[in-house]
Amino acid sequence: MLREKIRITLEHHAGGAADASVVAEAVTSTWTQMADLLTPVIGTRGVNVILRRSLHLMRMECPWLLTSEEHGDSAALLACLKARLAGRNPGDALRAGHGLLINFTELLATLIGESLTERLLGPVWASPDPFSENEVEP
Repeated sequence: MLREKIRITLEHHAGGAADASVVAEAVTSTWTQMADLLTPVIGTRGVNVILRRSLHLMRMECPWLLTSEEHGDSAALLACLKARLAGRNPGDALRAGHGLLINFTELLATLIGESLTERLLGPVWASPDPFSENEVEP
């Protein structure tokens, strides 16, 4: 079920774009939301370690995703990740981003448990309310 929530979230943020740079922005902004929610709980270093491990796990499926910045600072790593995703076709970028976020979430769940992972990251996967008062019909 979580895999589906991640897929739907990425597709929603990408807006069905036929442009890999939009997909790359959706992936990195989703990850940034996750990192913002997790940093108070596991710290910046914990978040970055899980991201690096998630990227490492993606190497068989998407070897083009790995970068030399893997051991550098997290801002450089995220910028490089965004550039790598933007340089692919939208389908490849979406699959890679989906896989990366799944790996990240599953690794987190093995460390802190599924229940806490779901509670902490629930706001990221929340479906947008089509009747939200913040949205105005055209």
